Amino acid sequence: MASERYGTLYIGVTADLVTRVYEHKNDLIDGFTKKYGCHILVYFLQFKDIEAAIMEEKRLKKWKRDWKIRLVEESNQQWRDLYPDIV
Repeated sequence: MASERYGTLYIGVTADLVTRVYEHKNDLIDGFTKKYGCHILVYFLQFKDIEAAIMEEKRLKKWKRDWKIRLVEESNQQWRDLYPDIV
């Protein structure tokens, strides 16, 4: 999730992406995304195994900011909101 193009970035894990993004977009959950206005789904990965997803989340959170930006731009150069694509 991002606040805007090149803005604040948030990385998280969920078993229900559609519902979780809706909650973030509508500030239904107190915390980081609400505080920093991270309402744009700019990148996501899908996993069959929740443990693998959690490991990837932890790995990405350790990345430098410019690496995360490059990762987003490899698949979403315009930082388009991907939420409409998943609902």
